[in-house]
Amino acid sequence: MRTVTLGKTSIKISEFIFGAGAIWGIGGSPATLGLGITREQGLDRLDEARDLGITVVDTADVYGGGESERTVGAWYQTRKPQNVLLETKVGSVEGVGPGQQRADLSRPHIERQLAQSIERLGHVDLYLSHGPDEDTPLEETLEAFAAAKEAGLIRAFGMSNVDAGLLEKLLVTADRNGLPRPGWLQNGLSLLNRNDEADLLPLAASEGIGYTPYSPLAGGVLSDRYLDRAVPEPGSRIAVAGPLYYPGMRTPDNLVKVSALRDFARDREMSVAGMALSWLRAHPLVTAPIVSPSRPEQWSAVREALRSDLGEEDYRRIGAIFAP
Repeated sequence: MRTVTLGKTSIKISEFIFGAGAIWGIGGSPATLGLGITREQGLDRLDEARDLGITVVDTADVYGGGESERTVGAWYQTRKPQNVLLETKVGSVEGVGPGQQRADLSRPHIERQLAQSIERLGHVDLYLSHGPDEDTPLEETLEAFAAAKEAGLIRAFGMSNVDAGLLEKLLVTADRNGLPRPGWLQNGLSLLNRNDEADLLPLAASEGIGYTPYSPLAGGVLSDRYLDRAVPEPGSRIAVAGPLYYPGMRTPDNLVKVSALRDFARDREMSVAGMALSWLRAHPLVTAPIVSPSRPEQWSAVREALRSDLGEEDYRRIGAIFAP
């Protein structure tokens, strides 16, 4: 597996990241708590990710009601993997505590949640805001991340779920106040979700900011699982959290496009999922996609993508199938 540089942080990471957001839940919603993979399955997936050469594990303080962070921390403490970075997030409105009705990126909240994440994980290398907080001044949020970095509590910080307008404001605020800029972004991007390609990705690239997309397979829709009128299996991500995290993904129009991708992939002796990941890996503005297999056999798509160096013509033809 190749290594890439995470924006201007100078930190080297693997070209794929393992997402631990399915451990004991799907994301951080209380509605999906306990419906993800078990702690034991999570430990197995973490071992498999390490064995494949993945060097970044992504989680969040709210995933699985905190069980994701605790499982990742236990895995790191017992396995002691070499050169693996732990990444987590703060500020989600989901599942943090009773009475919280909005995203919170205030300095006290960041300090409190970072301390909790360090207690669960053992340490934090990479730290991200989980979503926009419209009530806290951007300067306060950036100061909190800068203080955490200055204190040696984190190595670098980034932002998740931002649009181009917010990124512009963040950069202006950082530069005006002499504060560090975010080093990378974490948003959703896949063949079925290409919204960031219009404005955000070009802006991030022009500023040297990395981009590590989540949901590269759109909850499994970018596979053959739902073709030929197949229905979601009980316990699958689409069955458990489709309307919550993957709205508008499993539609008749999208499945027609996925079927066309299957024909294209078959001609090259690849799976649909492998081809979708291969396209994202070849994307010139993507740093490292986040993958989150829930079963060991699902790593085959990642291995296919790693073996495939998608040519410019194939990259363009796949993109044309899913033209925004």
